[in-house]
Amino acid sequence: MKEQKTTLFSGQRALIIGAGPAGLTAAWELLQTTDIRPVILEETGEIGGISRTAEHNGNRMDIGGHRFFSKSREVNALWERLLPPGDPERAERVMLLRPRVSRIFYLRRFFDYPISLKPQTFINMGLARTMKAGFGYLASLAHKREENTLEDFYINRFGKALYEMFFEDYTEKLWGVPVRDIAPDWGAQRVKGLSLTKAAGEVLRKALRPGYKSGETSLIDHFQYPKRGPGQLWEALADEIRAQGGEIRFGCKVTGVEVAGNRVAGVRVNENEGLSGDYVISTMPVKDLIAAMGEAPPAPVREVAAALPYRDFITVGLLLDKLKLGAIPDTWIYIQERDVRLGRLQVFNNWSPYMVADPAKTWLGLEYFCAEGDAMWNMPPEEFIRFAVDELAEIDIIDPADVLDAAHIRVKKAYPAYFGAYKDFSIVREYLDSIENLYCIGRNGQHRYNNMDHSMLTAMAAVEAIRTGSDDKNAIWNVNTEEEYHEEK
Repeated sequence: MKEQKTTLFSGQRALIIGAGPAGLTAAWELLQTTDIRPVILEETGEIGGISRTAEHNGNRMDIGGHRFFSKSREVNALWERLLPPGDPERAERVMLLRPRVSRIFYLRRFFDYPISLKPQTFINMGLARTMKAGFGYLASLAHKREENTLEDFYINRFGKALYEMFFEDYTEKLWGVPVRDIAPDWGAQRVKGLSLTKAAGEVLRKALRPGYKSGETSLIDHFQYPKRGPGQLWEALADEIRAQGGEIRFGCKVTGVEVAGNRVAGVRVNENEGLSGDYVISTMPVKDLIAAMGEAPPAPVREVAAALPYRDFITVGLLLDKLKLGAIPDTWIYIQERDVRLGRLQVFNNWSPYMVADPAKTWLGLEYFCAEGDAMWNMPPEEFIRFAVDELAEIDIIDPADVLDAAHIRVKKAYPAYFGAYKDFSIVREYLDSIENLYCIGRNGQHRYNNMDHSMLTAMAAVEAIRTGSDDKNAIWNVNTEEEYHEEK
């Protein structure tokens, strides 16, 4: 953790677009290591971006589910500074240590995620599926596909049968296109070191080495979590930024970005307010950033950016007296069943019991992936809630009579996608990098499916470039791609 400095502003100002993890971290780092004043421009009235915590009638919702686990010392140090481990009964701002339990729901049964080699896995699959999976995996060892698509990526690691059983349908729900049309980059971002071989190795290590803990993000068995959900940490960071002289302005939608030569000369907020800064750090979606620049970018850059794909997100909160299948330990469950649109199910009680007003009740989050303007997105909230309740009843998880309350939340551009115009993204990146005082960070700022810690690290890298006067932005983009960030390390 860097030593905190007392900030005396030089008169220089950095405009930071977005108050999510990346934008807040950038502001914090500027305050610790420079005399540049950060001004955060946030379109909404909330802190945390898609990592915020929503609240409905005293019940809290983690939008998308966020485990706090990182290999970065800098990230862990900042998290611990803001929310140290402690007794949640005696302190409000504390981190909890939570068990990691995530499973796949398929064939109306639960399967470990990542796929395990436990006897129950084979019992649930049945003899025929087990034989097919085994031969498929052996075939994948004997012949590796060239990884041109995400389908190739999964089959190389699990075999075709296991891929079809446990990955294909969920992935297509998430992205809305066939898996064979998705670049393998998403697999490299999310499950870098994961394979059936690695899962088997983890089983053996745990059996032979008591106390062994995995370093693979998808295989860890515990993680940290804020008492009141992820938004609590970002709100704490926002408080520190304000206390040290940083500024956060809400209701500030960036609608224009003026580019003069190879610099951003200023930004326009809410159509008519102009602001200038010596540096601009952007977490806004690349598609929107390029559009806000008007005719300044070359036509090919504008065309690729305008066509960049995203997936949007709807979550339904359901408060229940009980679950039909009884209490379950999972934080989230991947729904692989083909007869429902539901993609993932969260049990907020298991993230933190302090997320629920009455811990005797069960507070669920049903996650649906869609596209802004499609039939699911446009469905009225009350109708969508009924649809979601019916789906959960269809797969025998709840009885609709047990539903006590419900909430409905839409999230735009939750997932930058790796298909379509993404194949030409390098054209857009090259142009953005040519603007010397512009730094693109975070998930949407880089059109990359980053975790929270990786988004924070892009912010730290950007501030380091500003502090040292470096015009090389590769370090910012290389977060979560270089070897030191690989989960299999």
